[in-house]
Amino acid sequence: MVKDATEDEKVIRDTFEKGKGVFRLFPAFVPRRFGKAGHRLKLHPDDYFAFGMARGSITERWFASTIAAQNGELAKADEGMAYVCVDYNSDEKFSLRTAVKVLGEEIVGNELMEKYNGWPMYSKFFDNENPLFHHLHLTFEDAARVGKLGKPECYYFPKQLNNYFGEANYTYFGFDPDVDPEEIKERIRHFADDDTRITDLSRAYRIQLGTGWYTPAGVIHAPASVLTYEPQWNSDVNSVYENIVSGEVYPPEMLNEECPPEDNGVDAVFKLLDWDKNVDPYYKKHYFRPPVVEVENEQYTQKWITYANPYIAAKELTVNPGQTVVIQDGAAYGCIFVQGHGKFGVYDAEAATLLHFGQQSTDEFFVSEKAAVEGITITNESKVEPLVVLKHFGPNCPGVPQEV
Repeated sequence: MVKDATEDEKVIRDTFEKGKGVFRLFPAFVPRRFGKAGHRLKLHPDDYFAFGMARGSITERWFASTIAAQNGELAKADEGMAYVCVDYNSDEKFSLRTAVKVLGEEIVGNELMEKYNGWPMYSKFFDNENPLFHHLHLTFEDAARVGKLGKPECYYFPKQLNNYFGEANYTYFGFDPDVDPEEIKERIRHFADDDTRITDLSRAYRIQLGTGWYTPAGVIHAPASVLTYEPQWNSDVNSVYENIVSGEVYPPEMLNEECPPEDNGVDAVFKLLDWDKNVDPYYKKHYFRPPVVEVENEQYTQKWITYANPYIAAKELTVNPGQTVVIQDGAAYGCIFVQGHGKFGVYDAEAATLLHFGQQSTDEFFVSEKAAVEGITITNESKVEPLVVLKHFGPNCPGVPQEV
């Protein structure tokens, strides 16, 4: 997918210094073999099958990722990984993963290097015209059995990218509190030969733009057909309990592909569920995330949009027209601009309007811990339109609200 990638330490350090501790990232579009593209990723209409028809349409864009998508046997080895653009006038690039190896705590800080030996999260936009299947992401304990990491994740629904809601403007979470475990097992027992209709046993919540949810690992969910900003842990593992969605049929291996081969029957799949969280009678009270204002003044507004979990955090920053601000954050972060144009540190910054696959952009960045702490100067060069950026952090961001 990416040509002219280098691992030259001098090029990496020179780019880091030239950007004053900020990297500009290359768009990382990801296809999926399931679902239908929602066409809200700002990707050119001709390019949604850029990976070939066998790979399916492009339904995701990944941000600040140092891992590759788990995307089948035909997937490229670096699919979804973030690359750093060396210059606007050059095709030369290097991976963010390599940059973290070279720069270490210079880029992500001492705490993340000591605890995780790198950058432990990423974010994405997922964008489907149809709702996703009812599925879960493994807990850390269950993922360790197959040599992988668990995947807690968060959702936020940006108004700027949702001019329509697709087929379904609601998300299913968990199961009804009065559901018996045997009802679930009976449904998945017939995954290979009949429609499981697993969402009959679940609860749906209508999407409210400008809000979000925290989804713990082990909680089953069927996301709405709404473009979703999704900060999450460094993992891409799931178990699919729903075999037919919008007429599309999903193969049996998607049910138990994350179980050890010697223990992958119905009981093993069922045990992937964190049962108490799935049948929590106060699910919305515990996991719905309305935005929490951190700062609001004449120049800008900054809100927490992902919070109250031990893994990941995110903010939405809105700089008012014509304003220049210096924004300080206590940890390294990745970010994506979703509205407006202006300056972000030494770089031009503008929300994408229409990108060809393989084209550079100037809407995505990665900010080192030192640069974040010292503060990034941001200018909104529009006289009328806000400049809006979404920022994703790891588990060491200070000041994150711990309660809803």
